[in-house]
Amino acid sequence: MNIKTLAILTAAFLITANVNVFAGNKDRVGQAGAFELLVNPWAKSNGLSSSNISNARGVEGSYLNIAGLAFVEKTQIAFSHSQYLRGADINVTSIGLAQRISDVSVIGLSVLSMGFDEMPITTSNQPEGGIGNFAPSYLTIGLSYTRTFSNSIHGGFNVKIINESISDLSASGVAFDAGIQYVTGEYDNFRLGITLKNIGTPMSYGGDGIAWRGLINGSDNNLTMEMRSGEFEMPSLLALGASYSFLWGKSSNVSSLSTDNKKTEELSYDNAHHVLTFSGAFIANSFSKDQVLIGAEYIYNQMFILRGGYHYESGIIGNGDQRTTALVGPSAGAGFKLPLSKTSNTSVSIDYAYRLTNPWGGIHTIGALISL
Repeated sequence: MNIKTLAILTAAFLITANVNVFAGNKDRVGQAGAFELLVNPWAKSNGLSSSNISNARGVEGSYLNIAGLAFVEKTQIAFSHSQYLRGADINVTSIGLAQRISDVSVIGLSVLSMGFDEMPITTSNQPEGGIGNFAPSYLTIGLSYTRTFSNSIHGGFNVKIINESISDLSASGVAFDAGIQYVTGEYDNFRLGITLKNIGTPMSYGGDGIAWRGLINGSDNNLTMEMRSGEFEMPSLLALGASYSFLWGKSSNVSSLSTDNKKTEELSYDNAHHVLTFSGAFIANSFSKDQVLIGAEYIYNQMFILRGGYHYESGIIGNGDQRTTALVGPSAGAGFKLPLSKTSNTSVSIDYAYRLTNPWGGIHTIGALISL
């Protein structure tokens, strides 16, 4: 019955999306905008090269697979900061909040801000600048809702408001994500995930930056006129993932109840002394090459975590002539989780991740997560 329900939900999800996904179409590379929607701001999943589509849990699911938000037990607050492409003066800051509102429902809020270093203002009359500086800014706000349909099936959707601006130009749009996670196995250690992301309205720029004053034929008065800005699409994608966790022993470093509300004598992902998880994902992009992601995570005593991953797409190996991304493959990360109570699941986690790039000095991400 669970598998049948999953199939129905997945089919309905894909049909109602009403979108043509031209996966990996080389002719469309670079034609989409709102690139910040493809930037993963969270440290845990960056260490896994974003391969944990099927087993993302908590606030980090707001980026990878919104269904993962359904695993929040009570309240989660997350913060992360990235030096994106170190040396390019790009900083990414993200804040997330998730709150359980019933036995089966969780709501969430996420905010991503991407800031750039100041650049000189240039015009056709003053191409060398000298008239001031400007700094672009990108802001994305997400509102999420997830629901647990059964012990095995979790799903949800995310509405994102996007704004990109400089001093005299801005563009705004709305995009939607939807996702499903399916959990099975003796210890709920096998997971499948599917998510459709960044389906939204076309965006275009407007503002004083594309306006000028001039004369219209037959008129003696100067009028302010504005050029029309071309529209650009969202970077929509479809992602499929799977993961499997190997569990050994029971850790004493957990509360009396696990996050799945099972007694600790029942071995689970949340109380095992050793957890080794392998994850993989395939991403079909509408406006760039398809991607294959793999990752591995080891958790010791529910406190210390090591992560590694690899990002692959066509042209990434070799001299780089065919490469269309700064990412060159490997990623790594580490973290620790400090329990704050023996009678509840209150804890604080600190995580760090590094993704190798060429050029620039890689992507450094550090994050903190508070679970109440």
